[in-house]
Amino acid sequence: MQRAAAEFVRFLRTETTGGLILLGAAAVALVWANSPLGDVYRTIRDFPVGPHFLHLDLSIGDWAKDGLLALFFFVAGLELKRELVVGELSHWKRAALPVFAAIGGMVVPALIAFTIAGGTPGAERAWAIPTATDIAFALGVLAITGSNLPSSARIFLLSLAVVDDLGAIVLIAVLFTTSFNLIAAAVAVAALGLYAWLQHRRVRTAWIYVPLAVITWVAVHTTGVHATIAGVALGLLTRVRPDPGEEVAPAVRLEHRLQPWSAAVAVPVFALFAAGIEIDAHSLGEVFTTALPLSILVGLVVGKFAGLLGASALAVRLRFAERPRGTGWRDMAALSLLGGVGFTVSLLISDLALTGAASERAKAAVLLASAIASLAGAAVLLRRNKVHGARED
Repeated sequence: MQRAAAEFVRFLRTETTGGLILLGAAAVALVWANSPLGDVYRTIRDFPVGPHFLHLDLSIGDWAKDGLLALFFFVAGLELKRELVVGELSHWKRAALPVFAAIGGMVVPALIAFTIAGGTPGAERAWAIPTATDIAFALGVLAITGSNLPSSARIFLLSLAVVDDLGAIVLIAVLFTTSFNLIAAAVAVAALGLYAWLQHRRVRTAWIYVPLAVITWVAVHTTGVHATIAGVALGLLTRVRPDPGEEVAPAVRLEHRLQPWSAAVAVPVFALFAAGIEIDAHSLGEVFTTALPLSILVGLVVGKFAGLLGASALAVRLRFAERPRGTGWRDMAALSLLGGVGFTVSLLISDLALTGAASERAKAAVLLASAIASLAGAAVLLRRNKVHGARED
C-alpha cells in the first residue's frame, strides 16, 4: 500500500512538472507564431519528413500529433489499466463517480456545442472538441494551487481525466477514420495479440517490444484509424500485477521510465506545433462572434463544469456512487472547473475535425477556454486550499 501511494505521488509530481513545461511550450508557440519569425515557425511545422512508403512522409507537426502523442496515450493506457485492475477504479463504488462525471462531462459540452453551432459548416464534427479534459494541465493546476486538498480529490481528478481520455480516444476512432485498410488492421491485431502473448509469457526484453510497438503504430496508422490508438491499446495490454518475487509489474516499470518523456517531451513538443496559431484582436473577437468557436468556448467553460458537477451530484443523490472522502461539494466544484482545461486532446481533435481558418479559430477558442478554466479553477482551489489548511492546523 505504501509503495502504491509513493508511486501515485511520484506520478502527480511528474504531471505537475509536465504541466508547467506544457504551459511554457504553448506560450513559446503563441509568441513564435505571432512574431516576425512566424513564417519560420510555420515552415518548420509543415516540413515533410519520412519515407513515402506506407504514407509516412508526414510533416513535423503531424509526427508530433501522430507519433509523439502515441507515447502520451501509451502512458495514459498504462495508468488506466493500473487503475482498473489494482487502483481506484478496481472497486465499482469508488470507480462509479469519476465514470459518471466523465460521461456527464462529455455529453453536456457536446450538446451545448452542437446546439450553438448547429447548421454551421463543420459543426457535425466540431462538437467533439469540447469533450476532452487535459490530464497534465489539470493535475498541474491542482498540484500548484490545491496542495492541502485531500488525496482523494487528486485521485478523483486523475481517474476522471483518464476515463475522459478513453472516451476521447473512442471519439477519435469513430469520427475521424476516413478510410480503413483491412490488411493493415490484420497486422495491427496480430501485433497486439503477440504483445499480449509475450506479456502473458513474462517476456521482458525491450529488443522485442520496441520493434513490435513500432510495427503496431505503423499498422494502425496505415489502417486509417488515428495512430494514437496504438498507444492506448498497448498500454491496456500491459501486465499490472507483479509476480511473486517481482519488485514491480511491467506497467509500473514502463510508466516510471516513460512518464517523464511523455510529460516533458512528447506533450510539450505537440503543444509547440499545435498551439502556434495567429492571434490578434480580430481573431479573438471571432471566438465570441462566430458560432463554431463560441460553441467550443462555452462547451468547455460552461458545459464541462455543468456536466461534471451535475452528473456527480446526480450519481451521489441516486446512491450510484460516493463522494471522495474528505472532499466537499465546493471542492468538487473547483475540480469541475478544471475539467474545462481541454488543451492537448481538444487541440488534437481540432486538427482532425477542421481545416484552414476554421481550425485556427477552434484552436483559439480551446486556448482561451483552457485559460479561463485554469484561472477560475485555480481561484476557487486557492480558497479551498486555505480552508483545508486551516482545518489541518
